[in-house]
Amino acid sequence: MMEEVEHSDDVGPAANSTEESTAPPTEVNSNCNHTDNNNVTSTSCPAEATPEVTPEVTMETEQSEEPTKTAGKEPVVIQGNKNAASEKLQRVRKWSITTYKCTRQALSEKLGRGSRTVDLDLERRLELLRDDRQRYENITKVAQTLANQLAQITVTQKTLGDAFSELRVKTPLLHVEFGLNAEAQKFLSKSNETLAAALNAFTSDMNTLVNKTIEDTMINAKKYEAARIEYDAYRVDLEELNMVPRDANTLPKLEAAQQEFQGQREKFQKLRDDLTVKVKLLEENKVKVLHNQLLLLHSAVASHSLACHSFLDQNLKQATEALNNSSVDAPSWLEES
Repeated sequence: MMEEVEHSDDVGPAANSTEESTAPPTEVNSNCNHTDNNNVTSTSCPAEATPEVTPEVTMETEQSEEPTKTAGKEPVVIQGNKNAASEKLQRVRKWSITTYKCTRQALSEKLGRGSRTVDLDLERRLELLRDDRQRYENITKVAQTLANQLAQITVTQKTLGDAFSELRVKTPLLHVEFGLNAEAQKFLSKSNETLAAALNAFTSDMNTLVNKTIEDTMINAKKYEAARIEYDAYRVDLEELNMVPRDANTLPKLEAAQQEFQGQREKFQKLRDDLTVKVKLLEENKVKVLHNQLLLLHSAVASHSLACHSFLDQNLKQATEALNNSSVDAPSWLEES
């Protein structure tokens, strides 16, 4: 009993301090249990006695953990930047070596000192395609020039026909002659418009063939030529390494050169096969397109010529009949005088 009283006296000051700030001492003592075990006193109070302490501790803990997490991420980012810079440097180095080898190979071929890989059948087809493209471009330019000239002639013929029509009205004695010429010029202008439209359609299709279809094949041919030079450059390097005596220093270089050569060989063969197929398909398509366009152009020119000839012949016969059936010319003023 004496121990319990002493312990209650110990708790008294705390209860008094609590009374001043929060609640009466009776409520604190009623809500707290005091036990004694081996001269050790433990106090268990509900959470309501200190409601504001726990959130503050939690916030401090969270703030203290954030710098640790942030500090742990920084070395990873720096290491990633180092790896990216190293990879970029390796790509630049590889590109520089490849460019040097290709430039050396191209110069040696122009000087006649280096050897080059040649596909005779593909080279022949490409040479014919280049020659055909140049000739098709020339035909297209000439046809476009003719279409422009026909358009100018059409405008001139319309103007001349309108002038003949005005003179036909103002000159009654020559209304037949002026009328025939006016009709002839108007008919020719319309016929030339039709022919110019046919020529424009022909040049449009030829431009598509030359500047799109053939140009696409020529772009692939340039890629093939670049791959061929690169392939020959690595081939020459491999041949030079094979001529050098093999030792501990040359064997790793020889193996690396063989791997690079194999990769370039596969790339070159793939581009060559694709280009061969594309050239063959282009030859077939070219024949079909030119067959149709040439027949249409010839039909337009023939129709234009036949229509003009038929109209002019019929118009001339009508003019002759009109002149023969006309009345006798009026006497001259000299005869009247």
